[in-house]
Amino acid sequence: MEELSNVGSRPRVVIVGAGFGGLACAKALADTEVDVTVIDRRNHNLFQPLLYQVATAALSPADISEPIRRTLGRSDNIHVLMGEVVSIDPNARTVSLADGAAIPYDRLVLATGSKYNYFGNEDWQKHAPGLKSIHEARQIRHRLLLAFEQAERSQDEAEQRRLLTSVVIGGGPTGVEMAGAISELGRFMIERDFRTLRPEQLHVVLVEAGPRILATFPENLSNYAADYLRNIGVDIRLNTPVEDVTAEGVQVKDGFLPASCIVWGAGVKASPAADWLGISPGPGGRLPVARDLSVDGLEGVYAIGDTALALDEDGEALPALAQVAKQQGTFLGKALKSSLLKGAAVPNFRFHNRGNTAVIGRNAAIFDFGTWQLKGRFAWLLWAIVHVYLLVNFEKRLLVSVQWIWRYTTRQRGARLIDENFIAPDK
Repeated sequence: MEELSNVGSRPRVVIVGAGFGGLACAKALADTEVDVTVIDRRNHNLFQPLLYQVATAALSPADISEPIRRTLGRSDNIHVLMGEVVSIDPNARTVSLADGAAIPYDRLVLATGSKYNYFGNEDWQKHAPGLKSIHEARQIRHRLLLAFEQAERSQDEAEQRRLLTSVVIGGGPTGVEMAGAISELGRFMIERDFRTLRPEQLHVVLVEAGPRILATFPENLSNYAADYLRNIGVDIRLNTPVEDVTAEGVQVKDGFLPASCIVWGAGVKASPAADWLGISPGPGGRLPVARDLSVDGLEGVYAIGDTALALDEDGEALPALAQVAKQQGTFLGKALKSSLLKGAAVPNFRFHNRGNTAVIGRNAAIFDFGTWQLKGRFAWLLWAIVHVYLLVNFEKRLLVSVQWIWRYTTRQRGARLIDENFIAPDK
């Protein structure tokens, strides 16, 4: 096996994953006497909270993504590798890649995020993509926009009804955001740009297995979101588990829902980091970590973000949110710098909750800060400010801000393009 090693004797930190946590950790170690290697199977970082806007033609992929090398390229001590991890040897302290390379480390940070959990029904994924990658967002956008074009030409009433039906599975923030965005996009497009279709023909179904949507939010905010969605035409089906997903639609306990576009947002599971390490994962496939974010029983190995099963002071698992990953990444990067260069012990991580949020539609969002809450237009403005601020650089912030202002003023979607060469996985 080929081995890649850093020149010199400086401490070596390998970070696997360049999402919120991985980037934050790398930036905290930038321009120090530590050699940092960042490994990701993609060449770009991605602002996943806004992927639903790519899927619904509000933004283009380049608006919410950036090459990792550009983000970290100013720091001479950071080396970026595009590669896929296949195993980790904690004894030899090496990370093995699919091309046979072995990357040595003194400290290893696993920040590989999560993927959607289809609960053993992996064949559903080709019919119901989630929102974890640009490819999936483009796939959803393609199906949505193409369905409207096909419905415009269809003379078959049943087929037209299927083409104008979208089913979103899962009533969490992603499902709620997608359902609201599809309804608003579809009704505006039909009203403005199509001649044989009527807005009332659009049918957006939000399917949730539990008794209410946004179950992690207080009930009053959940009810507000449900009322808003119903007012803009979303059909919410509660206590409705999915039994099957096909290219033609979704089978639920009450019958079959014919649909042209199906979106999965019903739950996530961690990356296969536990398999790489040869250890048993915790709930959701996450790696159990100590209070200092070290993986239990493995010296020099740390996990952050969705990969880690980290507990708060009350023993509750920290949620798989961007703010958790970012705080953990910054904390761990600074702690490792002090540990490697000064011999200091890595302290315990403490999460500072900045609030949990979900956008529901135009002028509508919710915020839960624990002791107080926001909903409506002001929450929507705050949501927009926070998400613009979290984008990776000033250029992206400016681009997204300008497009949002234009879209809000005109209601136009600037990325309504159908790639005629795009081939969906189920075709």
